[in-house]
Amino acid sequence: MENKTSAIIKTVLFGLTSAILYFLLYYYNEPILESSKQGGWYFIVPISIALIFSFVHGTFTGRFWDLLGIKAKSIKK
Repeated sequence: MENKTSAIIKTVLFGLTSAILYFLLYYYNEPILESSKQGGWYFIVPISIALIFSFVHGTFTGRFWDLLGIKAKSIKK
């Protein structure tokens, strides 16, 4: 179990990484669109971007809610 300071640092780093990724996507939107229009294996470009965003932002969001102490309600069967 990681301590509170380490959890905060990791959460902030994932949050900053997420913000940087959003900025880069906004800044480089035209070259990304052009590369994905080329056909062939370039269809992987937007899929890769989506997977990277999903991982980074999802990890940040999960850590953020954990720091706040908010957990999903478990249903007992």
